[in-house]
Amino acid sequence: MRTPKSVAALEELGRVRLSPNFFMRDFLYSEIANFHGLPNIPEEPKLAIEAGTKLCVELLEPLNATFGRIAIRSAYRSPTLNAFGNAKGNLGCASNEANFAGHIWDRRDAEGRMGATACVVVPWFADLYEAGRDWRALAWWVHDHLPYSNMEFFKTRAAFNLTWREQPERRIDHYIPNGCLTKPGMAGHADKHDEWYSDFPKLTV
Repeated sequence: MRTPKSVAALEELGRVRLSPNFFMRDFLYSEIANFHGLPNIPEEPKLAIEAGTKLCVELLEPLNATFGRIAIRSAYRSPTLNAFGNAKGNLGCASNEANFAGHIWDRRDAEGRMGATACVVVPWFADLYEAGRDWRALAWWVHDHLPYSNMEFFKTRAAFNLTWREQPERRIDHYIPNGCLTKPGMAGHADKHDEWYSDFPKLTV
């Protein structure tokens, strides 16, 4: 599949079904693109579809099945759009190199790994979080149950960047406040953390 050059071709790309509940169109919306009038279209659609499929099948579908509908806050960014956001300096975009195999699904990272990131909110948990529940409950649940590579948690509604990547890193960072919850080599990284989420639904796949 080539980079879409027409509305019809973009519609065709948007209709690609990545998993039972997710289509490519679900991941192409961008506030940056919308506000600044820029396209957010994959430059290498085949790789974007392959990486996005892995993200959906291995991470998003289990979340959706276990907790109910999840909300996609942001996901795919084209290299051109991400570079624009990074150059602006205040739009929350890291460099293209840092986002390859992350928000930029259609580029492999420096190690040659394929990957994809989506920023998601789990409404079931967001309500608990707003009522005072510790965000780490959800972080440890995902850590113990799903083959993620990286997570980054934010203050608003416990939204988090969720990354699938080949040869996963298994690292959780956060901005509540800034820090690292866990990474390989840290105490407790390989343990189970059931005490954090004993009242959560059982994993549904």
